[in-house]
Amino acid sequence: MDKRLNTILFILGATLFNVIVAVISFIILALFYGNFIISLIPESGQAWGFSLVFLASIAISILVYRIVLRYFLTKIDVEKYFDPLFVRRNVKKP
Repeated sequence: MDKRLNTILFILGATLFNVIVAVISFIILALFYGNFIISLIPESGQAWGFSLVFLASIAISILVYRIVLRYFLTKIDVEKYFDPLFVRRNVKKP
């Protein structure tokens, strides 16, 4: 496989991993909220809980993604296996 294909597969895999972590964290937080916390909140504020659960699951997925990516980058030589996403083109000024 060439570097470009490795880069595309890595981006697709990392995106899928991020979505899966977000869904799993949303399910866990929603179950925790629905079983334990919702009874402690007044009825007028219970609807905000799922919004906070959704935002917390996104934050958790970003945090887990950054930790796993940092670990991955220490183990793999990025320049050897991946193509750069953004290439700086030399533009000649007149």
